[in-house]
Amino acid sequence: MAESMQGLKRTHRCAELSGANAGETVTIMGWVQKNRNKGGLIFVDVRDRSGIIQVVFEEGRSDAELIEKAAKLRAEFVVAVVGRVEKRSGAVNENLATGEIEVIPETLRILAESETPPFPIEENSRTKEEVRLKYRYLDLRRPDLQRNLMMRSQVATLTRQFLAEEGFFEIETPVLIGSTPEGARDYLVPSRIHQGHFYALPQSPQLFKQLLMCSGYDRYFQIAKCFRDEDLRADRQPEFTQIDMELSFVDVDDVIDVNERLLAKLFREVLGVEVLLPIPRMTWQEAMDRYGSDKPDIRFGMELCDVTEVVKGCEFAVFKGAIENGGSVRGINAKGQGSMPRKKIDKLVSFVKDYGAKGLAYIAIQEDGTVKSSFAKFMTEEEMAQLVRAMDGENGDLLLFAADKNKVVWDALGALRLELARSMELLDKSDYKFLWVTEFPLLEWSEEQNRYTAMHHPFTMPMEEDLEYIDSEPGRVRAKAYDIVLNGNEIGGGSVRIFNPEIQNKMFEVLGFTPEQAQEQFGFLLTAFRYGVPPHAGLAYGLDRLVMLMAKEDSIRDVIAFPKVKDASDLMTEAPTAVAKEQLEELGLLVVKQEE
Repeated sequence: MAESMQGLKRTHRCAELSGANAGETVTIMGWVQKNRNKGGLIFVDVRDRSGIIQVVFEEGRSDAELIEKAAKLRAEFVVAVVGRVEKRSGAVNENLATGEIEVIPETLRILAESETPPFPIEENSRTKEEVRLKYRYLDLRRPDLQRNLMMRSQVATLTRQFLAEEGFFEIETPVLIGSTPEGARDYLVPSRIHQGHFYALPQSPQLFKQLLMCSGYDRYFQIAKCFRDEDLRADRQPEFTQIDMELSFVDVDDVIDVNERLLAKLFREVLGVEVLLPIPRMTWQEAMDRYGSDKPDIRFGMELCDVTEVVKGCEFAVFKGAIENGGSVRGINAKGQGSMPRKKIDKLVSFVKDYGAKGLAYIAIQEDGTVKSSFAKFMTEEEMAQLVRAMDGENGDLLLFAADKNKVVWDALGALRLELARSMELLDKSDYKFLWVTEFPLLEWSEEQNRYTAMHHPFTMPMEEDLEYIDSEPGRVRAKAYDIVLNGNEIGGGSVRIFNPEIQNKMFEVLGFTPEQAQEQFGFLLTAFRYGVPPHAGLAYGLDRLVMLMAKEDSIRDVIAFPKVKDASDLMTEAPTAVAKEQLEELGLLVVKQEE
């Protein structure tokens, strides 16, 4: 039978107690983790968000009524205990922060009883994620998830403090906005009052933060909820949180400076890790050439090597064809993997096919110097030797090559490099390697839409020295854009914005907008720009992804209190759900079932 607190006040959280409290009478409250009844001696572990403390009920020290009550305790009962802190009479538990003490109770109140939970509340749960997400309120009691969410709270608090000290204002921007089709798919919200019209949920506060710069607020930030109706991956959710900022009268270096100091503060205070400043920078082109990725993981080597010039005269049709079609031949050297079984190499071949490559060519150099290769018969001995030299090939190495258009080669080898690093156990989650990637292309060609699209967004400033190519060679124009990358993950990105109306109009023209379309979608911004707009730039972090890496987790679901699953549904609340016919009628909506 549940009891009330009857005026009891908690004096300490469980793991706030230590040997220094010995002899004190304390009141603790929490959940029963375990109850071990040894007959006349009952050990109860009580848990709250701070950790666990052992409470000992013993004949001769506790009255019979208290022992009888303690015997009824089950896992996840909620209890209040008043008792004296004592040094443990038995062995010290080194695995517990409170392992040298125990509480000898005077009072026990059962505040709430619990049914047997569908899974044990324990660290590193082996219970299927679907079950844990259905009972997320129980899953969130696990100490590892609680640590993650406390870390997330600490990151948000420190960010607010730091940016406030740097002269930023925290300003909220609207969540019901107009739809902007450029970019990912919007979540739409029907309007009851304006039937047939829809709000969109923001993919980012981009336009509003630029307007705040027009309004003279100088430095803005917001920890903002954003929404994208996209297919999910381990590090994607339909709703996610950004640390969003914008600054006036600045250029690239100013934005990078303030953000390096923010990151250094977060990692020092949350993890005790010193981030060496300045963080290295690399252009987009160099990142693609060396790592096959615009978010390179620089914790290990295995860089791409362009061997197009070395093999251009050879008779191997795969290399020859790629070069004739304007592509390239590049390779990576997996050191010490020369004895990899053929079966495993075949698996790598099918792995790169997912990234558009038709296959992989390889040279396996055995420890004794003999060479096994998938294409040796098409090359002279001299050509093979030259290729091995160009790749720094030594005895015991495995050389892997892709030949195709540059984008395919980069994608395939960039992904293969990471796959090999995982299997060779080269990735240390405690090794935090930051990198700025700069000078992205302003535009990328979309085969689907048969036009150029903005690589970041339509408000990104081109590099002044490349403006002359915007009509003749749009693909050559670089942007004043920068991403901050951590261990192969883009944790934030931003750019200097266009503040010159002529350049903005030219950008819309290159993207295929008519002046009318640009006005229809972004008219309020373009109008604002007629009234004196300062040069401005900004950046936004994915808070979920940043905390995921800090917490050494593999999925952002482990750092979000109530996440969705792959199909964007919530297993706990069962959202999205159907709504009543009356609600739809009120909104002027009709749901048409699609035939299978």
